[in-house]
Amino acid sequence: MTEPQHRAATIVLEVEDPELPHVTIGDLGMVRSVTEGPGEVVEVVLTPTYTGCPATEQIRDDVLEALASAGHRARVEFAMSPAWTTDWITEEGRRKLREAGITPPAHLGGAVPVTIAPHSPDCPRCGSSNTRVVSEFGGTACKSSHVCNSCLEPFERFKEI
Repeated sequence: MTEPQHRAATIVLEVEDPELPHVTIGDLGMVRSVTEGPGEVVEVVLTPTYTGCPATEQIRDDVLEALASAGHRARVEFAMSPAWTTDWITEEGRRKLREAGITPPAHLGGAVPVTIAPHSPDCPRCGSSNTRVVSEFGGTACKSSHVCNSCLEPFERFKEI
């Protein structure tokens, strides 16, 4: 990787997710590649967290703006295959989600989960597993809302995909 390409990749990995401003698109595993194309144009390939995510265009604009601010001309493309999975969230991303009060998803290991009974996520504040679902739909479509029956704090859970 050339030095300009390395700098560009570092910039892209640090772009914050607009719906989770404490987590970067690098933390979420959305960055598939950053390469230098013809004419020294930085080519970025991203995989959205889910098809139809309303933040997709904002993420593209934020990546282009971050690279332009550093003097790079760039192009962003979206790759839908392979589909993004919550397994791509980095350990750093999982830590940041917990610190923001959002329970990170379990590692699926590439398997498609079969849910027989709903699993109550552990509370990111006190660690209790005595929690309940308030709504399958949280602040964004990729999260659900919960409350801890032990500490009574509300929290969100990143859905497993």
